[in-house]
Amino acid sequence: MAFSSSRGRVPPTPTLPTGVQIASFDTYLEAQRAVDLLSDKEFEVQHTTIVGTDLRMVERITGRLSYPRVALAGAMSGAWFGLFVGLLFGLLSEGSTLVMLLPALVIGAAFGILFALVSYAFTGGKRDFTSSSQVVASRYGLLCEQSRVGEAMRLLGEAGIRARVGADPAVQQQPVPQAAVPPAPGPYGAQQAPQPGPAGAAEAPAPPPARSFTPLEDEHGNPRYGQRRPAAPQDGEERTS
Repeated sequence: MAFSSSRGRVPPTPTLPTGVQIASFDTYLEAQRAVDLLSDKEFEVQHTTIVGTDLRMVERITGRLSYPRVALAGAMSGAWFGLFVGLLFGLLSEGSTLVMLLPALVIGAAFGILFALVSYAFTGGKRDFTSSSQVVASRYGLLCEQSRVGEAMRLLGEAGIRARVGADPAVQQQPVPQAAVPPAPGPYGAQQAPQPGPAGAAEAPAPPPARSFTPLEDEHGNPRYGQRRPAAPQDGEERTS
């Protein structure tokens, strides 16, 4: 499977890397370990690329939100901002820096609690939990440029990592054969001749020609061929010669 490569440089636009897949791993740590081994062997790792396939966004729930927890998080974030402001004013003023830090920490924590509680109240309880989102892949393939495939596979083999060219589990879609279409009905119920299909396709057999039917009597009720047979005698009647 071929991709486009950045050759150690990040392209300005999103571009697929080029190269040959020499190994496939279940986790990113295994792919990272393989690149580390190549780097330890003084291999030019800028010719390799780690590509994750079948990407999924995973949101892991870390806990439940409540007013005390929201207030604590707001106090911590506000205290950090107050510490920064206190240090800035302490360096610019002639007095002691510690005198400016304590009020700044208290004021920053108070405003942080206030803003956090107001923001949480406006949510209306629609998201009462905290989470962390990550983008993970089902498989991680290690790509290498065509000119360095042999050297990379040799180094991975010496380190005990199984490497195989083109070890991509992706299955190529085979062309679906076109279903045979029955001939469209023509005028008066007769079927039209089948249209020629693609080369190599089996042609449908032509329908048998319709038989013409001629009535045995004319418009006056007389037989068209031969003579009319006499009617069979009924019970009790004599047959006439």
